[in-house]
Amino acid sequence: MSTCATASRESAESLAGTAAPARTWLLIEQTGPWGAHALTNSHLDPDVGRALEAAAEGTGVRVALIRRPGRHADCHGTSRRRMFLAHTAPGRSWIRTTTVTDPRAALDLDFTALGVGEHRGLWEPYIGEPLVLVCTNGKRDRCCALLGRPLAAELAAGGSEVWEVTHIGGHRFSPTLFVLPYGYAYGRASGPLVKQAVEAARDGRITSDHCRGRSAWDRPGQAADLAVRGLIGEDRADALDVVRTDPMWPEPKSADSRTPSNATVGGASPAWVVTVAHSDGRAWQVTVEQRADGAAAPASCGAPLGPPARMTVVSVTAANGMLHGTPQAAASR
Repeated sequence: MSTCATASRESAESLAGTAAPARTWLLIEQTGPWGAHALTNSHLDPDVGRALEAAAEGTGVRVALIRRPGRHADCHGTSRRRMFLAHTAPGRSWIRTTTVTDPRAALDLDFTALGVGEHRGLWEPYIGEPLVLVCTNGKRDRCCALLGRPLAAELAAGGSEVWEVTHIGGHRFSPTLFVLPYGYAYGRASGPLVKQAVEAARDGRITSDHCRGRSAWDRPGQAADLAVRGLIGEDRADALDVVRTDPMWPEPKSADSRTPSNATVGGASPAWVVTVAHSDGRAWQVTVEQRADGAAAPASCGAPLGPPARMTVVSVTAANGMLHGTPQAAASR
């Protein structure tokens, strides 16, 4: 059976720079089945789901539903449910948790404050093992169920603090997941890889193998962070920070150019200069371009074929000159 995950894997599509951007995650336990758009198509009251989406819009908070791995009976009798808030910015990462009887309690949250990392003593600090969130929503894409649910079950049987999650983007990278508190996402994951990622997170580190990026940043920032990490061999989660992302604009054509100026602007690939800072004072400027010149592949099962847009690291420059100038592909959609 041909799937989007198979096509992506066979084309060797890069994983870097593909994580769902979210400075802060709000995770709400919801048992039972999930529809393609779970916040409004599950046993959560759809009015509550829509209100949560509206409250989170533009704040940097991403809302998702979670449930424990295993069989999910089609019942409505959830009396108490777990909620997590997690902020993923470097040096300011935290997880807070509570148990509620009514998910409407989440509507009272200050989403603007949470998006910038201010929890103001809300709920209780989470002090357990790193949280593993595996995307398993087969109604969104069948690869998430076929590949994600067995991985979640394997991790649960091995004692990991694992939850199934509704949607984190990148179906074609299934099984895909992210690890809190740092918010680094992984694709084409396996049990041993997740164990390695959890052990690293426990020690304040990350593993770059199969890494998609840190959700605290947009996709150019994710690609830049991973490029610098690969260059200098840095695995401490909070050692690097993306402090600035500046768009690059096409240079204007000269007056005697035969190419119309609007053609140059319209046909130019989006590009950014991303400044990545190290906690020891070093800094790099990373040039990232969005390209779409790879092999055609579906973004999800049943989607039409098309070249996936990807983040390509063109160069990494330090104050003392060029450190790396070979383009690196980092997919994005």
